[in-house]
Amino acid sequence: MDEKGALRGSETVNLKTSRGSITADLISFSLPLILSGILQQLYNWADAFVVGNVEGELALAAVGSTTSIINFFLSLVTGFTLGLNILFAHRAGSGETEGIHRILRSFTVVLGGVFLITASAAAYLAPQILTVMDTATDAFDMAVDYLTIVLFGLPFLAVYNVYSAAIRGLGDSRAPFLSVLISSGVNVVLDVFLVAVAHWSVAGAAIATVISQAAMTVFIVVYGARKYQILRFDFKGGILSRSALKDGTRLGVPPMIQSGVTAFGNMVLQNFMNGFGSQTVAAITTAYRVDSIVLLPIINLGSGISTLVARSHGSGDMERAGKILKAGAILMALVSVLMTALVIPFGGSIISLFGAGAEAVEIGREFFKHFASFYIVYGMAMAIRGYLEGLGDVLFSSVAGVSSLALRILLSYTTVSVFGTTVIAYSEGFSWILLLGLYVFRFLRKRR
Repeated sequence: MDEKGALRGSETVNLKTSRGSITADLISFSLPLILSGILQQLYNWADAFVVGNVEGELALAAVGSTTSIINFFLSLVTGFTLGLNILFAHRAGSGETEGIHRILRSFTVVLGGVFLITASAAAYLAPQILTVMDTATDAFDMAVDYLTIVLFGLPFLAVYNVYSAAIRGLGDSRAPFLSVLISSGVNVVLDVFLVAVAHWSVAGAAIATVISQAAMTVFIVVYGARKYQILRFDFKGGILSRSALKDGTRLGVPPMIQSGVTAFGNMVLQNFMNGFGSQTVAAITTAYRVDSIVLLPIINLGSGISTLVARSHGSGDMERAGKILKAGAILMALVSVLMTALVIPFGGSIISLFGAGAEAVEIGREFFKHFASFYIVYGMAMAIRGYLEGLGDVLFSSVAGVSSLALRILLSYTTVSVFGTTVIAYSEGFSWILLLGLYVFRFLRKRR
């Protein structure tokens, strides 16, 4: 397959780095990622929103108590494919289009198979996992139902993230938005029908989630195959490529380990938080649902910085890579301040929409009051992280993330007598300060 023919389809992509306005390029590339991320979180919200308002606060707590477990497995998928995104973008910037095809084919098969096995094993062990997590007795059975079903969406998410990484690496960030838009619509409709109409409780919400993830995956695979010839799955030259697996694993494993360790740490913190009772669990887990959307512009802008820096690095244009970081840092500061101004006054009101009681809403309001002021710190950390990972420095990024998590867990257990239920907020905020310090240190060393 020749390089020109590899991209022949309904639309071709300029694989070389754009020479236009860096800020405009960054915004136009990151905005669809931000919107798709928001939509993806909204359909996660839909489960909690419908369940909480139809079934009540206990069902809301049951869904919330599975959040850290589900996020653990999701983080393994997204962590690994973060490394693949960098590899795809680097290959696109250097014009190595055949490498893109080999990477896509190999990891679609490998990750899809691995996470099918993982989902099956975890679903079988769901009661034991929730017991270890000290899940509240009154919410335990509903939590088992929800977790067992939702886990079978993992293979779909693995395939989706591989294709999404490839398409973003080619410079197209619109496809993830369109696929998540379809998925969100399917999930909301099914949530309402299966929970509010059919009265299948949390199991109905879980089924809606898995079907919507399957729809999202089918769409992005068909989109990629129709639009880019290089993304059409075939068996020419064999299914697996040793060189592609080696390169993808080198960049994918460190962020996967970091994401997995971080998510496992969140499970430890979930266990810690479960000791505060079901009202606090409902309040804080719902607050984190809100927070997960608030942080998406920051996280996806960082992803945009990483992808564009990787493309510039692949084409050998390091001057432009430095300018991308500067433009990204300015945008990140503006976005972070805006998110802080939004969440502090309105965070509690948003939590009340999920059917939480008055006491839970007040706990959530206090959480945001102490937590949102750290957003600017996290934003600057994500900007520098995006730059470093775009250069392929994923190992240090992973070490920094694990170090930040260790501090967060340590502070949660040692300062609870000082901060009470707000200890979760302060421990994470202080861990972000450490994270920013480590990234600044690494950036300055690389500059020297």
